[in-house]
Amino acid sequence: MTQTTAESPVRKQRAQLRVRTLRTDRWWLAPALTFAGLMSFLIYGFWAIFDKSYFVDPYIAPFSSPCLATSCPPGARFLGLAPFGDWYGLPPGLLILGLPGGFRLTCYYYRKSYYRSFWLSPPACAVAEPHGKYTGESRLPLILQNIHRYFFYGALVIGAILTYDAILALVHKPGGLGTWILIANAVLIMTYTLSCHSCRHITAGRLNHFSRHPLRYRAWTFVSKLNAKHQPLAWASMFSVMIADLYVRLVAKGVITFPFA
Repeated sequence: MTQTTAESPVRKQRAQLRVRTLRTDRWWLAPALTFAGLMSFLIYGFWAIFDKSYFVDPYIAPFSSPCLATSCPPGARFLGLAPFGDWYGLPPGLLILGLPGGFRLTCYYYRKSYYRSFWLSPPACAVAEPHGKYTGESRLPLILQNIHRYFFYGALVIGAILTYDAILALVHKPGGLGTWILIANAVLIMTYTLSCHSCRHITAGRLNHFSRHPLRYRAWTFVSKLNAKHQPLAWASMFSVMIADLYVRLVAKGVITFPFA
């Protein structure tokens, strides 16, 4: 034990540990499950982009909506528009996936998830990371994470379009199972988007007097309640959009054919 005297001040030095962590629980399980979940989303998304069975009236797969190329089936084109022509023969989904994809990639929760599971930075609390330096998000490329607030607006547009698709399905096929799957997905996508930290800041984050802005304060209160559930909404909406997308594609391929599809 080091004694504190006038002649021998306490030395400020970290304890030197020769092990990566002293934790004895299964701390690796959470980052491993996160890695598996995110990888499944990436693999499915890559396959869905190039799969051509994305429309069966009145359903359109979320990964291909809005469809804005001439290669889209007439019934699949958003509002009947095709402003991008044939899009050089590329899959129509490439036109719009950058908006929701960029929103999730720069999301505050997803950052923590893939920093820990893919980059091990750090993999868990009280576990040393393997990297020698840490610069945070202060330089390229991670400084680009700050554009998250702008992706938020694009994600709002995509969420509104998916809601529109679900309403169209409800109008034309109210008894279809696919209709209710699309509705559930639209609800989860919109609640996840609105639970974003940027949305909370936009509604009333810079106000000094809530009493002078009662409507914005109510909006901020609502978004704050959603924000507390941002993590489960991120996972629920990620799997709901995969399930809804896969369901539409299986119906379009004829794999699912029961009467209430």
